[in-house]
Amino acid sequence: MKLYDVPAPAKLNLFLHVVGRRADGYHLLQTVFRFIGLSDTLHFESRDDGAIVRVDPLPDVPADTDLTVRAARALQAATGTRRGVSIALEKRIPMGGGLGGGSSDAATTLIALNRLWNTGLSRAELMRLALPLGADVPVFVFGQSAFAEGIGDVLTAVDLPARAYLVAQPDASVPTPAVFGDPDLTRDTPCITIADFLASSLSGGFFGRNDLEPVVHRRFPEVFRAAQWLAAGDRGIDVRMSGSGACLFAEFADMQAAVLAERKIAATMRVAGRMPDTSQAMQEPPARFRLVQASPGLIEHPLRHWTAS
Repeated sequence: MKLYDVPAPAKLNLFLHVVGRRADGYHLLQTVFRFIGLSDTLHFESRDDGAIVRVDPLPDVPADTDLTVRAARALQAATGTRRGVSIALEKRIPMGGGLGGGSSDAATTLIALNRLWNTGLSRAELMRLALPLGADVPVFVFGQSAFAEGIGDVLTAVDLPARAYLVAQPDASVPTPAVFGDPDLTRDTPCITIADFLASSLSGGFFGRNDLEPVVHRRFPEVFRAAQWLAAGDRGIDVRMSGSGACLFAEFADMQAAVLAERKIAATMRVAGRMPDTSQAMQEPPARFRLVQASPGLIEHPLRHWTAS
């Protein structure tokens, strides 16, 4: 049996507030997750020998740390199935960009193999398997835009207005532990309510802030310069960092507006992947970055109805 062309969508953190820290060192957050059209694609072929096999594995990602392999093994252990699987991954979501690509791949693996192996776990049971794989994995199994609290695992579904997004990837690799471990990270942002967020989201524009952004801007100047360049001149595109970065995103009322902004940015680049000089205020060499994709905001995860609630 096979399941081909199975999507694993990216996520955005529309805002991200760090509201405290637990005794075990984990940070307490408030955020809203939204899925977007940018997606990895996975292919699964069931095996009779119980082996979990990666087809064309990602460079420098050992099998024991590959989240798709870990997810498959977790489902095997939880259900006692003797089935195995060959997993192929077409990677489009930038790695280490704060877009949840690895977490999404893991969640899609759980959802797809639950169907392929006919293991019959509910959404709640899959979410319990998802959490040890990473704090972002449960929201992809949850399958809806969500207001998240705790370490990001306490989820409440929210209805979001139609929006489109443009994603840019600065030339930086941001390690999440370094950001959360920075002594200058804000850890006491006041808590807000879902009503606070929803009232703002209807009027358009960004709500709140990403508390990780100042730390990333200081430690990884390419991210700061990319954000400054996108906002400068006649581009005037306000961007926010997703998660712990490095990817930046802008929000638009619809796909037409997002595509027009994408074309404007591309037209002003001096050479592919390099930002031109922008103003007298920016004397450092321009940062390298690439536009990833203009994408619609999704109403729900494309696999949400593959799992019984």
